[in-house]
Amino acid sequence: MAVRISLLLAAEATRDLPASPVSVASPLGPAAGRRITADVVVVPVLRAGLGMLDAVLELIPTARVGHIGLQRDELTAVASQYYSKLPQNLAQSFVLMIDPMLATGGSAVAALDMLRAAGARDARMICIVAAPEGIELVELHHPDVHIYTPVVDQGLNDHKFIVPGLGDFGDRLYGTH
Repeated sequence: MAVRISLLLAAEATRDLPASPVSVASPLGPAAGRRITADVVVVPVLRAGLGMLDAVLELIPTARVGHIGLQRDELTAVASQYYSKLPQNLAQSFVLMIDPMLATGGSAVAALDMLRAAGARDARMICIVAAPEGIELVELHHPDVHIYTPVVDQGLNDHKFIVPGLGDFGDRLYGTH
């Protein structure tokens, strides 16, 4: 299900990107289509964001890929960076940051700060579930970043988890806890 949702969200997040007409061969003849001509960089926030990456690359196979590794301290809910590998020339690219959960917004803001420091000017965030607190923090620190999500849940609990949410997305995806 995460793959389907990610594919739909990526299509929505890229619908305004520059594209050119193409002809695609179908079993019954040529069909008109459009191909994105802009440079797109997809940046999953590790590790849960990897569960969305294949879907985005299925839609945009020419996209370049970077990675940002952030780990949230379970007691303080503060994110710390443990990895970053980003493509060059982000200033000329449309950057899709993918992370399935937008809870407090701390990790999202930290990742967006890293993307800005690397030169990204047009960044968009794609997440599967969001909390109002996370959206508010991202909008406060990065008001020009559009957030694409199919659902905004009611809020966060005392442990800073989205309610009702999905639990820990990475743990559910990879069968860990």
